[in-house]
Amino acid sequence: MWGKMSKASIRRRVIAGGLTTASMMQRLKLMQDARGRGAIFTLHHVRPYQARQPDPNRHLEITPQFLATALRTLWRENYEFIALDQVPERLAAPSSTRPFAAFTLDDAYRNTQTMALPIFEHFEAPCTVFACQGLSNRSHTLWWETLAALVRKADHVELSIDGVTTAVSAQTTDNKQHAFEQIAQRIAQSDEAAAIHALNALALHHGINSVEMVEDAIMSTTELRDFASHPLVTLGAHSVSHRALTKLSNEDLAQDILDSVDYIEGVSGERPTSFAYPYGDARSVDERTAQAVRDAGLKLAVTTKPGTLNAHHQAALYTLPRISLNGYFQTPQHVNALASGIPFKLFRQG
Repeated sequence: MWGKMSKASIRRRVIAGGLTTASMMQRLKLMQDARGRGAIFTLHHVRPYQARQPDPNRHLEITPQFLATALRTLWRENYEFIALDQVPERLAAPSSTRPFAAFTLDDAYRNTQTMALPIFEHFEAPCTVFACQGLSNRSHTLWWETLAALVRKADHVELSIDGVTTAVSAQTTDNKQHAFEQIAQRIAQSDEAAAIHALNALALHHGINSVEMVEDAIMSTTELRDFASHPLVTLGAHSVSHRALTKLSNEDLAQDILDSVDYIEGVSGERPTSFAYPYGDARSVDERTAQAVRDAGLKLAVTTKPGTLNAHHQAALYTLPRISLNGYFQTPQHVNALASGIPFKLFRQG
């Protein structure tokens, strides 16, 4: 049966099994030390769900109802909601019986303000929003959303990247999911800027305007300036280009980070203290990129590597893990299992 499933579907089944196991172990009060001192949670879109076929970016959105459920679940578990820039101090302080939770949202989607912020207000929970200069200035695009729209609309996708043409059928939902995965992999392996340029041109040929998609989804600089004035909101830097930072030269890497920091300072009036790596995985996170973030004068940086936080993370402030609130796993049991830290410890042991 699994042979006919996409890699993404298989991965979701594995994660679901791990969360179920973790939930059972938590109820039995096993591996209680896995919770650590707290966690940084991350999310992207917060909006009512509209079913799409296929929906390869489903993991990047949750409903407002689930966000409220997640915060209520953590509040009932006695979590203290803190600002992200307080995390280093909490890790350095003597251990407390009360865990902490910090909340981050990547890319500065417009629904962060309209849908998510009222929920954070209700729970008096601070949040850090990582804004990408290129998205808010409309100089760059959300290629993963452009690609999803393209495979949904087209029956056949033929994209030339680095002189190599990838041609895939997109006639059925399964075909379309496979097409998304195959082309996304090609983009990751290629000259990313050139690949995205080619993708945007192909999408426009099919009547999909990638720039308009960004304008519809992402807060502009003017909107960010107003948003940043809210007492619960802090802006963090998220690069200029939202590209794989490990592929950049030393000079381009430093410039991308510094320009994004300057941009956030210009928007909010305050120098940002935190940085979120684009993608948050090996495409953007290694020793060189972490050092570049440190050299830019930032206090901490977050990845998308999953995990809870403990005292030893004082020595890893530029590669901090985050727990994703994922569109495929939206129940209180999932939140409890993730916050317990058990799934991450189990997978590391495995």
